[in-house]
Amino acid sequence: MVQGAMNQNTKLTKDWLQNYVDDWVKFYWKHTKEGELPSYIPILQQANKNHLGISIMGTNGVTIESGDVDIPFTIQSISKVFTFIVACMQRGVSYVLDRVDVEPTGEAFNSIMHLEMKQIKKPFNPFVNAGAITVTSLLTGKTSAEKLEPLLQLLENILGYRPALNIDVFQSEMQTSIRNRAIGYYLVETGYLESDQLELTLETYFKQCSIEISLKDLAHLGMILANDGKDPKTGTELIPKQVARLAKSLMLTCGMYDASGKFAAYVGIPAKSGVSGGIVAIAPPRAREENLPFLEGCGIGVYGPALDKQGNSIAGIKLIRHIAKQWDLSIF
Repeated sequence: MVQGAMNQNTKLTKDWLQNYVDDWVKFYWKHTKEGELPSYIPILQQANKNHLGISIMGTNGVTIESGDVDIPFTIQSISKVFTFIVACMQRGVSYVLDRVDVEPTGEAFNSIMHLEMKQIKKPFNPFVNAGAITVTSLLTGKTSAEKLEPLLQLLENILGYRPALNIDVFQSEMQTSIRNRAIGYYLVETGYLESDQLELTLETYFKQCSIEISLKDLAHLGMILANDGKDPKTGTELIPKQVARLAKSLMLTCGMYDASGKFAAYVGIPAKSGVSGGIVAIAPPRAREENLPFLEGCGIGVYGPALDKQGNSIAGIKLIRHIAKQWDLSIF
């Protein structure tokens, strides 16, 4: 049974926190049965929908992991956060925001309807597919390898190794993503893309989504963002503070597809999900007098491939919501 909230006398040892998180994962695991695997990317149907795991990495060096933490998975739409960051670092924030907006849509992540019906001048935000494909087109380079290089280099700088592409997932997405191709053709027709090289942009986009990582990697990425882009161990600025804060703001308002408003209201921390079942969530440092864990900030990585109707990990959302409530992680 999930334990109650902590009190002033609780000693927050790592072992105590580990037992606490183990309890949560066991409790919320049953909700994996309520979700479904994504049907539009066939290879993701091979995942085990019963998997659920979590990794929490604090800026103070403490890491807690529980559940199915050793399952590699592709980053999918979580890559949109870091592609946006790279585009801002390469081209400048103003240049990027001239071509993609920062507004929530209320529509599904792969919707094309709002582009035409609302007669907008640019995609709503970098995390819907239309905005993400537009951002990918802004990356410099003449080949997909050249365009991906700064993204992979950023991930390597953060993680300490260069993550690989899952070629099977990449090929599966290239062969079946009809909706993204339709979005891409619309973007070309309306002049949203940086160039008319749609195939190059889509190849790069599918490859960025196919980058394979671990839960600990996901928490590590979140931890760096929680610390405004700076590595707390070395003090090295890996992401400019302005760009890191902009990315976190977008994660709060747009990061959970068309469930972003509810997530912001009921959980209250920046997060970004992907259809492979990953969620990265960020708890920035918070000024609290209570006896609470990770007051210095932390990154949270959750993996649960069973998805809800919005395309978010169904058990993962419940798990993060419980953590945010029990540890008072909300930024509000």
